[in-house]
Amino acid sequence: MGNRLSKIYTRTGDTGTTGLGDGSRVPKDSARIEAIGAVDELNSAIGLVLAESVPENVGTVLTRVQHELFDLGGELSIPGYTAIDEQHISQLEDDLDGFNADLPALKEFILPGGARSAALTHVARATCRRAERRLVKLALAEQVSPLPQRYLNRLSDLLFVLCRVLNRSAGQTDVYWHKTRARDT
Repeated sequence: MGNRLSKIYTRTGDTGTTGLGDGSRVPKDSARIEAIGAVDELNSAIGLVLAESVPENVGTVLTRVQHELFDLGGELSIPGYTAIDEQHISQLEDDLDGFNADLPALKEFILPGGARSAALTHVARATCRRAERRLVKLALAEQVSPLPQRYLNRLSDLLFVLCRVLNRSAGQTDVYWHKTRARDT
């Protein structure tokens, strides 16, 4: 194990900068810190899902994803370092295929909702999309590996499928969007 934090506050960020893993300091509103923060928010949103009662196979996958997201944050905090690779993306695709295999085909758009665990997973999915957008913005400004962006794209797909799995597991149906419903004025 690396260094342990014995003192949580350092005061080094009081001037609006924060330290990266390579020792350099950057503004707290830089594209890199925005991307790191969005990945951290995503990991926290998945933690909320895991605080619910979810099927064991869902919990196992999401716990693994939390560790991978922590690694992804580490990759982003050390310019030039790589933690996410093709295997991580392939695993998400395998997970997607496995969970989606038993679900009925979609013919309509789904609104966020249903069981509490599914609704929280929709929040995680939307947070994942934001993290992906922040990573795209970072890639426009700095050289970063394209693999984390692909990872987040697949993860958002997996989270969408898990919303459906969790609704089904809770005995609830997905909440379908109805284009022609009466509009309130």
